[in-house]
Amino acid sequence: MAPITELLAPARDFECGKAAIDCGADAVYIGAPRFGARSAAGNTIEDIAALARYAHIYWARVYVTMNTLLHDSEIPEAERLAWQLYDAGVDGIVIQDAGLLESRMPPLPLISSTQMHNHSPERVAFLEAAGFRRAILARELDLDQIRAIRAAAPNIELEAFIHGALCVCYSGQCYLSYALGARSGNRGECAQPCRKPYTLLDGDGAVLVRESHLLSIRDLNLTSRLAPLVDAGVTSFKIEGRLKDRTYVANIVAHYRAELDALGVRRSSSGTSKPNFTPDPSKTFNRGFTTYFLDGRTEPIASHDTPKMTGEPLGTMTARGLQSAVPLHPADGLCWFDSKGRLQGAPATEVGGIAAGTAVYRNRDYAFLETIRRAAPVRSIAVTFTLRATELEVRDEDGNTAACALGAGEPAKEAARAAETILRQLGKTGGTEFTCAAVEVAADPPPFLPASALNALRRELLERLRGIRETNRPRSQPAPMVNDVPYPERELSYLGNVLNRRAEAFYRRHGVVGIEPAAESGLDMAGRRLMTTRYCVKYELGWCPKEGVRRRPAEPLVLVDAEGRRLELHFDCRRCEMEVYPV
Repeated sequence: MAPITELLAPARDFECGKAAIDCGADAVYIGAPRFGARSAAGNTIEDIAALARYAHIYWARVYVTMNTLLHDSEIPEAERLAWQLYDAGVDGIVIQDAGLLESRMPPLPLISSTQMHNHSPERVAFLEAAGFRRAILARELDLDQIRAIRAAAPNIELEAFIHGALCVCYSGQCYLSYALGARSGNRGECAQPCRKPYTLLDGDGAVLVRESHLLSIRDLNLTSRLAPLVDAGVTSFKIEGRLKDRTYVANIVAHYRAELDALGVRRSSSGTSKPNFTPDPSKTFNRGFTTYFLDGRTEPIASHDTPKMTGEPLGTMTARGLQSAVPLHPADGLCWFDSKGRLQGAPATEVGGIAAGTAVYRNRDYAFLETIRRAAPVRSIAVTFTLRATELEVRDEDGNTAACALGAGEPAKEAARAAETILRQLGKTGGTEFTCAAVEVAADPPPFLPASALNALRRELLERLRGIRETNRPRSQPAPMVNDVPYPERELSYLGNVLNRRAEAFYRRHGVVGIEPAAESGLDMAGRRLMTTRYCVKYELGWCPKEGVRRRPAEPLVLVDAEGRRLELHFDCRRCEMEVYPV
């Protein structure tokens, strides 16, 4: 039997979440009013409850992110918020702070955020034993590593990113924003210094690369690798983008819904979606695409020229203007790199003055975006009506049934005409979440029922079916949480992200004996590692010693930002990792 999969979409707000559900998402994740890793993407309890009600119509789920580190003073508020979310009907909470495991949490499934650094079989096996329902995997994993995690933790749900922006550092292990500007990514306040331009110096102070976005990488796109991920044991296929707008969400969800359906997997929610537009991931925001490390280190992954979207190549500017085979709209957005390598942009009507020979791109396709904005995606649940001599029954695609008695009635004198009326009136499910797949008349002759009576019966049955569907809606049950299963490490440095006393109590209960407080406790970060990444500047610039390259610049290599702040790069070639330290 085909595996059950979940297509998981981001929801900046209710409208984005609704669009995701309509376009085929099996679940959405949305930010809580506080304590989410995207502080600019919080939502009210009322909007989250409304989204949950809408999602549950289709047996889709709503997960809420509370995945920041918490100070001791914030734990009580986080507890209250979790219970409010429970009352709002959400299906799970994504957390990073282990202190919540020592708190009075509601009976909801807990999901281990990727911020918990879920990168090894030992870590994920611990999460499974500690009672987590799901672990969100590190983006850096390759297929063999995912298979090893599945083998070590066979019962936990595994969630993997398949599309969207990539953090250059292992999630939860980046302290660059905090060290440079006191804005912690682990507190939902990342200032994205990795997207800034840097100048690269060698060990002698010579400039190797000037003002390039040397820590910026492309966006993930695993369209071509969904089947191997299914085979590796991935449960949930996650689209990144809680800051993205409705157009982006609708486009990317519709794309992956079609791709997963083509694999023949079983979806974890109900209904069929018709987006009413043809999706194209290249048409909404991206920095160029990469499969990252899923198949190992096989391709460049950098986006050094710009952290912004360049879009599709149109052609080259000539003395007679832009020569492009692509028809343009006046509201299209065009962009190009100037003589200093800086990305410039303007509407299609204002691109005069571009130097001849300059390559021009379209990063805003007005007609495509308008098509999505005007589209009215439809999601519907197929139902079949069966009319018998004494009752009318409706059955949905999930096997739920409702029936009502017809009462005493006379057989129709004109059987063919009566059957025609029955088929027509019962098929009128427009304006509801249901679509009539078939009407079976199992009475010969059929009973006489006027159109008004059939309409009333249809409405009553569908309302009963809604109640039955809500009763039968699959729900994830929380696993027991309190135990003393050993944590895979005995000592935790600041990289363990222990910011409050309850988190410390959790790790000590699981056998950790040495615990350094988190960076966000006010730790002096001088000389401490700020970032660990599988991305490698030397590899991207063609200087990897493993590739047999002779040119090896004098080390240590140093990045210098526009404010003159310096970051020293260390290379662990055995592990194929790069580390970043303050100078």
